[in-house]
Parts: sequence; structure tokens; C-alpha cells
Amino acid sequence: MTDTLAENCLALGLPLRTMEDEMGPGQLEFTFDVQDPLEAADSMVLFRSMVKQTMARMGLHATFMAKPIFSSFVASGWHLHQSLSAPGVPNAFVAAPNSEEVLSPTGLSYVAGLLEHAVEASVFTNPTINGYRRRKPNSLAPDRSTWGYDNRAAMVRVQGRPRHMSGHIENRIGEPTANPYLYIASQILSGCDGLERKLHPGPMESNPYEATHRPKLPTNLMEATEALDKSEFFRSAMGDGFINWLVTMKKSEINRFLAAEPNWEQKPDVVTQWEHHEYFTRY
Repeated sequence: MTDTLAENCLALGLPLRTMEDEMGPGQLEFTFDVQDPLEAADSMVLFRSMVKQTMARMGLHATFMAKPIFSSFVASGWHLHQSLSAPGVPNAFVAAPNSEEVLSPTGLSYVAGLLEHAVEASVFTNPTINGYRRRKPNSLAPDRSTWGYDNRAAMVRVQGRPRHMSGHIENRIGEPTANPYLYIASQILSGCDGLERKLHPGPMESNPYEATHRPKLPTNLMEATEALDKSEFFRSAMGDGFINWLVTMKKSEINRFLAAEPNWEQKPDVVTQWEHHEYFTRY
């Protein structure tokens, strides 16, 4: 099975780097080489379609739903690695040759922008009811807008070492069902706002789950939709018309969920039947 998926990735021109088993039954992790934003988004759409079609032809079912209803399944995420380049500057996140820092001032400001807008960007990074099942303390998924060096508990994980061209950041906030064009756009807009305003992310967090001074990320789609609806930043960047449309669509999804699962708050960590029927085969 895994060999077939790898062969199909390469046959389609997808820049596959690694593929490995993860913690849950049948859970696989794929990583891809560096691409520009539009190419990366296109690759994600093609990859998801290929995986589902390949598995169906083998008599199996593949899902990108973050947390299926079955016992023993571990929530899946979509970690988006990011860096910037410019003419003559292959990686603008790398600090100066005489610096002991991993990130340059450009990289720091970009990270600050991601942290600044993480709450209001949640509908783009986690667009489903089910995606918020990941946001639990001590789960290797972020629950606050934090950053840290090679720290898998932080939202933004800095990777690399001083003066090495591989230095970049990994945002661990997303879920696999996210629209890749909106997910990536939200990152670019947020990061560039950090650059334009010369923001600084503050000190790294060594214990992100205990960083109560950092903004807490939305714990459900209801909170995320409300944050986006009130977002002056994304309304300015994307337009009121688009934000109003997306908020309306998410409210419709939320209302259908609440109608089917009116008592969901009594067991907020339990995946519901509605989620299973809504997302398991759709994504």
C-alpha cells in the first residue's frame, strides 16, 4: 500500500521527501520538498485526491478527517513549514553569519505576525468542528499562540541551527482538511503584517502549555467563527464580502451540528456521530 502511494506521488510529479507510519492505526505522515505557495496548495489538492482514489481502488478508505470516531485513533494535523526568499537571498529567515540566533529579524517579525493573528485565522487553519479535537494540552498540538525552538508543543516550531541555510519555521496549528489556498494565504498575510509592522514575537516558550500569558486558541469552530467575523485584519486583507460569505457558511455548519448534537458540551472531548457522518467520507 505505502509503496503504491509513493509511486503515485512521484508519477504525478509531487515532490515527496519522506513517508512514515505515525502513532495511530493506519496513520501515515507525508512530507514534501520546498515549493512556492501556489504550487504547494495545488500539490495538497492533488495529493489528497490521489490518496483517496488509490485507496478506493484497493478496497480501502482513506480519510483526512482530523480525528475519526473510532477508538485508538490519534488526531492528525497539517504542519505547514514556511520560509521566505528574495532575489539573491535564498532564505531570508537565516540569521547573519556572525549571529548565534537561528532566525533573522525578518524571520522573527514573520513569526510575530503568525502569533498575532493565530486566533482570528483559525477558520482558515481548522475549518471543521472535528479539527478542534486536536487542541488539547500535552497532545503535541498547540492550544495557545506560542513559539519555541524545536518544540513540538508550540504553535510555531523553529527548526534549524545558527548560520545554516535550512533554518525555517513549522506552524503546527492546522488540520488536514483545511483548504490549502486559504490556509497558506492566511499565513502569508499574517506573516507579512508582522514584517510591515516590524513586530517581535517576544521570548520563546519552553513550556508552551503553561504559557498562560499567551493568547489561547479557539477550542471549537464556534469561537473561531466569531473571531473571524470580528477580525478587522482579515476583513481588510480579504474583503468584507468574502469574510461574510465564509462566516455564513461556517454558521450553517455549526447550526447543523448543534441541531444534531444539542448536548455536545456535556462531553466536549468526545467525537460525535454527526462529525463522523459529516467528515469521514467527505474529506
